[in-house]
Amino acid sequence: MKILVTGGAGFIGSNLCEYLLKRGDEVICFDNFFSGSKGNIKHLSADKKFMLVKGDVEKPYFFKVNGIYNLACPASPIWYQKNPIKTVETNILGALSSLNLAEKLDCRILQASTSEVYGDPVIHPQPESYWGNVNPIGPRSCYDEGKRCAETLFFDHRRERGVKIKVARIFNTYGPGMAADDGRVVSNFIVQALREQDITIYGDGGQTRSFCYIEDMIRGLVLLMESPDAFAGPVNIGNPEEFTIKELAEKIIELTGSKSKITYKPLPQDDPKQRQPDISLARQELGWQPKIELEEGISKTIEYFSKIVKRKSLKK
Repeated sequence: MKILVTGGAGFIGSNLCEYLLKRGDEVICFDNFFSGSKGNIKHLSADKKFMLVKGDVEKPYFFKVNGIYNLACPASPIWYQKNPIKTVETNILGALSSLNLAEKLDCRILQASTSEVYGDPVIHPQPESYWGNVNPIGPRSCYDEGKRCAETLFFDHRRERGVKIKVARIFNTYGPGMAADDGRVVSNFIVQALREQDITIYGDGGQTRSFCYIEDMIRGLVLLMESPDAFAGPVNIGNPEEFTIKELAEKIIELTGSKSKITYKPLPQDDPKQRQPDISLARQELGWQPKIELEEGISKTIEYFSKIVKRKSLKK
């Protein structure tokens, strides 16, 4: 199989490229490196079945492939708020370009949507049937509403043109391959702890998140892509174990043996108070559920970041 991964140089995208190559697929990684990194895919470049193409999904593009994973979009607030108009364009125009290609090729296409479509939820945990509580004009709207509109485009293309779509609502994902400066809570806390800096919590730390290790996420995405055409989703892919942000910080301090102290800053506008996936549908339709517990996953991620922090310290 020849598979296209848009946003393939990002955190999830690069891990997906590696997984597909290891099982024998040919992989085209398509990325503009706005938030993705060449370092994420450097180790894949020697593989003859791997091709890297620089470009933007907003413009029409063509590759002859058997399947498309559309992961192109900055996924952390620091990056998607850096250029909000481009974030919207990537979500909407990128979805259209990718759907048009899937229609031409008559191949399956998976959209990497997000738990952010639920906004600051009033239903907990969040099932796929929940329509969400999203501010359409706030600082996070470029991402939240962009992903919601992309889902609309995917399902309209399925209904009107018979495109073979799959829509995954991805919940907080972490693990090796994350950028140290991407602003995500797991990477922030680990890097701060390793550097013996104060760990910064926004809000009182009582807000909750559910953290899915990258290996579990990749397995879920591939199972969804390869599920029967009749099942399009959307389907939640995430770990239903719920933790407060303060619990996460304390766990990271414990596992790193850090002397860091916890400090608090105001909660950003529209930041969700609770986030936990109902994965009943994923269990039923995909036979999928996460296998890696938080402590094991965090330990592996600490090991990864320890090398990065040490390397950067040596360069100073």
